[in-house]
Amino acid sequence: MSLFDAFFAKIKANDKLHLAWCVSGIIACLVCYGVLQERIMQEPFDGERFKYSLLLVLCNRLVTVVVAASLLIANGQDIRPVAPPQAYAAVSVSNVVATFCQYEALKHVSFPLQTLGKCAKMIPVMVWGTIIMRKRYNVKDYGVAGAVTAGCTIFLMTGEIKSKHAGADSSMFGIMLMLGYLGFDGFTSTFQDKLFKGYQMTIYNQIMYVQSFSAGFSILGMLTAGQLGEAFSFVLRHPDALSSILTLSAAATIGQLFISHTIKTYGALLFATVMTTRQFISILLSCILFAHPLTGGQWMGTATVFGALYYKTLSKKDGGHGGGDKTAIAKTVEGEVAEAAERVPLTATAAAAEPVLPK
Repeated sequence: MSLFDAFFAKIKANDKLHLAWCVSGIIACLVCYGVLQERIMQEPFDGERFKYSLLLVLCNRLVTVVVAASLLIANGQDIRPVAPPQAYAAVSVSNVVATFCQYEALKHVSFPLQTLGKCAKMIPVMVWGTIIMRKRYNVKDYGVAGAVTAGCTIFLMTGEIKSKHAGADSSMFGIMLMLGYLGFDGFTSTFQDKLFKGYQMTIYNQIMYVQSFSAGFSILGMLTAGQLGEAFSFVLRHPDALSSILTLSAAATIGQLFISHTIKTYGALLFATVMTTRQFISILLSCILFAHPLTGGQWMGTATVFGALYYKTLSKKDGGHGGGDKTAIAKTVEGEVAEAAERVPLTATAAAAEPVLPK
């Protein structure tokens, strides 16, 4: 038994310590992911701004592929593709576009708005679920979605929302990017349900191949935009940018491992509560570290959104919270991951209340 195995066995032997380990691991990794995301996309490096969102996507995906492949090999699982390549590629395209929109939006809107906007991802998930999967939702789901929408609207209408370094007219473009993120991210989770239905594959097999395609699409996107050479030249000129990018990617990937373990051990209910708390902590930290003063109206909007999310989570208590289901693990957020809410591992970042597959 390795030193780490012995250490982890001691943690698992004490349920309270084990729970604290899981919760602190998720929050620490994904709060770090959020802080670094804002640092990279909004703050200059020696007077020069980072503008290569697809390089962030590429590094995230490459780290995730390496970890997923290592886990497949370590667990003796089949590393060969199970689904047709076009199924992996189709999910990957919408995932890359969603993540690109998420990062790119930070050039135009504040991190608190971006984080709050991601809380609204349940709305496109419900829309796509109704259209593609013919799902039905109850009055409570629509009520929560309405409250989240109202909270985001209050936030938008009662204070400054643009990034500190953005132009006067760019906040609307940032909002459009966030809408693009929400639409594609909701489509990703629903579409992968449909495409991978009927295939017997492990979580890490799906992660490895979807993220491999995502890395390829990211390289193709940078080549098409003529940014590949510029992006690598930037990180060579600014080694601190490279270290921030690699740390962000590691934080997102390690966060997804904590998320998977937490869902399997304690279920989706605890995970949803932790992810909602993590998002609120991220907003508070952003306001403190990067000087984003919020108005009273914006705090009211924030409270409305998180109140609705906590209500949705806590109202599920009667449904139990035993060991997690594998679908929830496979679909979590990005990193913040992620997210959810980042989805585990396809999106860092999960709409923390939807029990569906990190990012």
